[in-house]
Amino acid sequence: MLTLDDIKGMCECTEEEIEAIAMHESVPDAIASEMAAYLIHSPDGIPRIRRIIIDDIEFARRKGDEQQVKLLNDVLMHFVANHKEYFIKLSA
Repeated sequence: MLTLDDIKGMCECTEEEIEAIAMHESVPDAIASEMAAYLIHSPDGIPRIRRIIIDDIEFARRKGDEQQVKLLNDVLMHFVANHKEYFIKLSA
């Protein structure tokens, strides 16, 4: 039987990125891991994950949760840095 850690390990996203997807979609981490694995390989998946994280930042900001805003900003910076080849193609 697969554990949640096994499921997360099969995805090419960090645990924090998976948690951001889970929060945005209101789903458990296991489902968010599957969503992340699908999105990361779909043609528009990387910008969709980026948008999800940005949406989460905006939601945390509206709630006044500055600690969550900082955490999610770090998640966003890490995500963009790990997928910079995608974003470089966009700017070219």
